[in-house]
Amino acid sequence: MSAAEIKRNNLIGALCALCSMVCFSFNDMGIKFLSGSYALHQVVFLRTLVGITFFLFFIMPFFGGVGLIRTKRLKVHLLRGCFVVFANMSLFLGLAALPIADAVAIFFVSPLLIAVLSVFVLGEVVGPRRWIAIAIGFVGVIIIVQPGTSAFQIASLLPAFAALLYGSMHMLTRKIRGTESAATMTFYILFTFLIASAAFGLALGHGGFERGAHPSLSFLLRAWAPVAPADISIIILLGVTGVMGGMLVSQAYRLAEAAFAAPFEYVAMPLAIMWGVTVFGTWPTANAWAGIALILASGLYLVWRETAQDKTPKSPQPPR
Repeated sequence: MSAAEIKRNNLIGALCALCSMVCFSFNDMGIKFLSGSYALHQVVFLRTLVGITFFLFFIMPFFGGVGLIRTKRLKVHLLRGCFVVFANMSLFLGLAALPIADAVAIFFVSPLLIAVLSVFVLGEVVGPRRWIAIAIGFVGVIIIVQPGTSAFQIASLLPAFAALLYGSMHMLTRKIRGTESAATMTFYILFTFLIASAAFGLALGHGGFERGAHPSLSFLLRAWAPVAPADISIIILLGVTGVMGGMLVSQAYRLAEAAFAAPFEYVAMPLAIMWGVTVFGTWPTANAWAGIALILASGLYLVWRETAQDKTPKSPQPPR
């Protein structure tokens, strides 16, 4: 692959990452909005049904039809799907208890983890200045979480755990990008979501374990309930943006170097602040602002450093 092709793929991948975060931001807002009324597995199940319908009618016909289901990497797809399912559910449980800006900011240790994992798993190069930027981003997360203080919440670990799973998912994306299309990846993620949410619903949907002790636990253990007509449009929005976000983020990490694409995901952070203010009436605390500033600064520096380097990009290792 030539230097020009690598640069073009990086730019297209970055745009896909940017657009995917807009889609996922709508998902975060909608999930938090519904978290006080429905069970997590019910929302995810209904969102997935909408997503599969959208995929079958508006994506599959234009990306190979039924043929896109064929794959020789089924085990990797299912493992990747499990990472996505549990990453999403962990983040959504965190959203039920935390301000949306705090939860998303903590989750955004993920692009930092992706940059780190890209070194050890994919053999990509991250220079010393970018390592310093990554370290600053981690400091920002610590400021928001405040471990060891009375402000610390166990629920704040959920977005951090989601970030680890999300980063791992992207490493698998890079492993299979040479043989699998973004549409194929999206199909198997939807399939995994459907099976997992149905299984959780059968096990927990009766509501017998719900005690109302904590917002996250209530969201996980609450019984399934009839969907109010006013909430149907929100679930449709979740399904469509979930599929589009999944397609775009898969395409981003198929095309671009992981360390290049990851920082562009930070657009979700100002969007989360906007949703917090306009929909939920919450402003970030002083600590949250400080942490968000450090995380944004580290991410933007990674972007600037990557684009300012006047050197020939290295071709990523072929998928194994």
